[in-house]
Amino acid sequence: MLEFRYDTQLLIEGENLDEDAISEYFTAHFNGDCLLAVGDEELIKIHFHTNEPWKVLEYCASIGEIYDIVVEDMDRQARGLKG
Repeated sequence: MLEFRYDTQLLIEGENLDEDAISEYFTAHFNGDCLLAVGDEELIKIHFHTNEPWKVLEYCASIGEIYDIVVEDMDRQARGLKG
């Protein structure tokens, strides 16, 4: 059993985005691991393993436009099922 079940990935498009501030917010407010928040002031790529992907989506949508959203169930994948 995985500690964090959902592989959550998306892009955030906006203005004055700060990957360090976004990373700090994730660390302070979300339970998860494998955080990747990289990009520039206009586009940030997020990769995060969590049990509450909807919270990640809600936060990211509050700071910019989100798209290319992928949420995969890694537990199902580990059992050979479609994630």
